[in-house]
Amino acid sequence: MATSTPSWRLSPSDFAFLWEECKRCFYLKVARRQYRPRTPFPRIFNIIDELMKDFFQCKKSADISPSLPPGTIKYGDRWVQSEPIVIAGHSSTCNIRGRFDTVIEFEDGSYGVVDFKTTKTSGAHIPLYSRQLHAYACALERAAAGELKLTPVTKLGLLCVEPNEMSRGADGRISYIGDVAWIECPRDDAGFEGFLADVLEVLELPEPPAAASTCEFCKYQARV
Repeated sequence: MATSTPSWRLSPSDFAFLWEECKRCFYLKVARRQYRPRTPFPRIFNIIDELMKDFFQCKKSADISPSLPPGTIKYGDRWVQSEPIVIAGHSSTCNIRGRFDTVIEFEDGSYGVVDFKTTKTSGAHIPLYSRQLHAYACALERAAAGELKLTPVTKLGLLCVEPNEMSRGADGRISYIGDVAWIECPRDDAGFEGFLADVLEVLELPEPPAAASTCEFCKYQARV
């Protein structure tokens, strides 16, 4: 009996730390729907994230960075999903589904994907976040039927805000003041396709790969 070729659903949010932390945990989540326990996430970061999205909505691209082409921030906090993506040399395909922070519509008809970060980003983390941005760009340009399609995506970047000062107004309200940094991530479609090939190589294994030696969750699972 013929079996259907799997098409793995991939979340851009897993492309950074979950993939880097433990390929076994990544495999179990995607291939077998076995998830790590949820860890508490401070509510304040969700509040800051929503404030940033609301603040920049409908602003000009220059409000993010004067180095960006003229444009307007028009799409915020939207779900996207790609069509099945075929990678040479692999029997299975993948599709990307996730929710981006915001997209700029440039006056020349192209688009830019922006991810908000509420802290200064380490240089070592930028390539990991770049994977997420490339994933959103891929999903927008190669959208599944009925999904949001925006093309071409010509700019990718991180807007990082790190509070480092407080002030108090005459009305008694307190404001946090922080540095703002725009970090552009150049498009590297060949590099991103190579990353997806690595992902499929893991997912096509008949059994989960070995756990990372530093994965505390896998260590706990091995004890119970």
